[in-house]
Amino acid sequence: MDENVAEFIRRSILKIPLCEMKTILKAWNFLSEDQLQTINFRQRKEFLAQEVILMCEEKCARLDDMALLDIVYTQVHRHRKLWNVFEMSKEPGEDVDLFDMKWFQCSFKKILQRALRNVTVSFRVDGKNAVWIRIAWGTQYSQPNQYKPTFVVYYPQTPYAFISSCHLKSNVPLLHQALKVASKHHQIVQMDLRSRHLDSLKAIVFREYDQTFESHNSTVPLQEGNLGLDMNLDSNIIHENLEEKERIHRVTQETFGAHPQPQLEFAQYKLETKFKSGISGGILADRKEPLRCLIKFSSPHLLEALKSLAPAGIADAPLSPLLTCIANKKMNYFKIRDK
Repeated sequence: MDENVAEFIRRSILKIPLCEMKTILKAWNFLSEDQLQTINFRQRKEFLAQEVILMCEEKCARLDDMALLDIVYTQVHRHRKLWNVFEMSKEPGEDVDLFDMKWFQCSFKKILQRALRNVTVSFRVDGKNAVWIRIAWGTQYSQPNQYKPTFVVYYPQTPYAFISSCHLKSNVPLLHQALKVASKHHQIVQMDLRSRHLDSLKAIVFREYDQTFESHNSTVPLQEGNLGLDMNLDSNIIHENLEEKERIHRVTQETFGAHPQPQLEFAQYKLETKFKSGISGGILADRKEPLRCLIKFSSPHLLEALKSLAPAGIADAPLSPLLTCIANKKMNYFKIRDK
């Protein structure tokens, strides 16, 4: 076994949490069940790594085997990468082709290897029929850097692909070309939608969360106890507060729905505007360049946080459409300019 393969396997084992080690090695499907049974998963990871390397040497592990282990690890820890969403399109009137997995993989790899001598490409299809692609980039004169690969997640017969950061920007057009040709599309554009939560990005672009709020749910009156109102207060005050809380509840449900929100961790707004005043003169009035500012909202679960603002009394209901349209518009990067 090549020493570079052994070193990569060692590093891979060291970064896998012990509680996930057996699950990931089993999903890797390279070591036999008998070999997995003999591994002591309670020993220090340095010794465990050496034990796994010896087993891999017996089976003559290759670069492709190492790459598959890295894909399995990345699938489990996909939230550690920032994913960009890309949308592809076909020519108007073009028919949808039947997807051939073998042709897709062969075509994708061939395009990259024809343009770049040193590049390694590996594939793995998960249980949801998504194609996971791992690309390790080199140059015409250097071997691929296996420690900084790019990952692509593509769902066959859909126009969407999710791509992690590519460290060599010069390779981005080549990657897009390979993806377009292999998936039989003619154009690819980057959407203004990014997150570390790959499953939530998928839910947003494929509309996999329930956006329809049943109207009868909006008319169900809220109980005073559920609203946290003191029953000993004046009845008129209770009635007034209850109506307002019912309105906030109704508006919030109509805006966000009753379903759990997709998990995004930020939304960014770039504002560009020119100073306008009826009074002539002044520094800002003479300024030719527009005023620019950047506003970024961040939270471990931004959409759920926005959904809770009005019920918590922090913001008025309804919220600004710029905050509530994120999932509908499939965007969390906005550019706001004067019309």
